[in-house]
Amino acid sequence: MELSDKSARQLYAEIKANPTRKRFGFGKVPALINIDLQKAYTCVGEFATAYETDPKQLEYVNQLAELFRTKGFPVIWTYVAYMDSGEDCGIWGTRSNTPDSLQNIKVGSRRSEFDDRLQIDRKRDIIINKRMASAFFETNLGSIFTFHGVDTCVVTGGSTSGCVRATALDSLQRSFRTIVPEECVADKHESPHFANLYDMAIKYADVISVKETLESVAKLPGKVMA
Repeated sequence: MELSDKSARQLYAEIKANPTRKRFGFGKVPALINIDLQKAYTCVGEFATAYETDPKQLEYVNQLAELFRTKGFPVIWTYVAYMDSGEDCGIWGTRSNTPDSLQNIKVGSRRSEFDDRLQIDRKRDIIINKRMASAFFETNLGSIFTFHGVDTCVVTGGSTSGCVRATALDSLQRSFRTIVPEECVADKHESPHFANLYDMAIKYADVISVKETLESVAKLPGKVMA
């Protein structure tokens, strides 16, 4: 193991300035996956579990969502919410049991609601209640992508070190080109945020700016939604 006194932020800045891997790039049909942008994780000051990295994160996500809709590409929003018993959280929910615990985000609760700042088209966008970290795990996301001929996943949301990373990894393992717009993901603490951007950039995804993401999607021919 190489030893270093550099912070995770510094390591990420170095790999960003001098990439060691070629990019996957965009394919023909990208889908936008917005991970768990719900009040439990976005309402800083109201919920102990909430966090913010880039203050314009949700604004950028809205811009991406509108562009994807204009192009006819799928827009997906995920959220976590559980039964009153919490049993559908599985063993994951046994690590703690406080009002802030994961399994205590109940269906229909304020913690489960999407942030009010988001612009969600509830007639057209796809909304998925996921139970585990990855948006792919035991959801119908794979069949949705097959139906739309998706070859590229653009992943936003939180947390960078948790559900974003898990979704990016599963995306790559399903052979989708995987894109993470840097300003559109967030985490509770700086070190895991930048450490996971660093790791995804080297291994699993193209970690690029939201500006480049918007420009790249804008250049793609649109498709007619089925």
